[in-house]
Amino acid sequence: MRRPFAALGLAVLVGTGAAQAAQCGNTSAGFEAWKRDFAEEARGRASAASLAALANTSYSTATIAADRGQRSFKLSLDQFMAKRGAPAIVSRGRALKRSNAALFDAIERRYGVPAGPLLAIWGMETGFGAVRGNVNTLSAVATLAYDCRRSAFFTDQLYAALTLVDRGVLTGNTRGAAHGEVGHTQFLPKSILNYGTGGSLDDSTNALNATANFLKAHGWRAGAGYQPGEPNFVAIQGWNAASVYQRAIAIIGQRIDGE
Repeated sequence: MRRPFAALGLAVLVGTGAAQAAQCGNTSAGFEAWKRDFAEEARGRASAASLAALANTSYSTATIAADRGQRSFKLSLDQFMAKRGAPAIVSRGRALKRSNAALFDAIERRYGVPAGPLLAIWGMETGFGAVRGNVNTLSAVATLAYDCRRSAFFTDQLYAALTLVDRGVLTGNTRGAAHGEVGHTQFLPKSILNYGTGGSLDDSTNALNATANFLKAHGWRAGAGYQPGEPNFVAIQGWNAASVYQRAIAIIGQRIDGE
């Protein structure tokens, strides 16, 4: 639930006085105090407008539940593929490759990335755009920046998110996945800054181009293989840290490209 925000609230957040280090926490109890301390630290790096958006965030219990419950990454490859619906992703991916041949040809010419791994990522991340999440993005990222488990990583993501608010790419109302990912292929804020190619990632064409740009930046070589042990698998590893996820993308992509 969004809380009302007034100019006075921003003055409290970024008012004068000695800055205190924002202390992480593992419950919601310290979140509001953390926001005030973070805003003080962020003066000079974040605008008043983006800090106003931060002031309206709330502690996301849905985000914490998702962060603590990623059990599917501990499944075997076969179990993981079954849980994620690999056959359906392959079937739909092949159909989309045919119906959008010009788009995927253009992407491959520009970035060297073929359709298969892009469609595998798209299908795995959001079911080809059908399930993009309904968690407030700024609240999700702020919650994880406050949470002690990965505070440093998500503090960087929060600064990126505030920059995107200033650029009009994100707003205080933007919604996406539980960890702050947005769009058809689920980019975190820092990845949007680094690899976005323009336009909203809620547009599938923009998202696919950004995904190909990400893979190219992570070492993708045109024409090389992308299965485990092949040159381009390292780029897939850059996409997601979970080994079972990496292998699933490679296998699904190969099945789509092998049509």
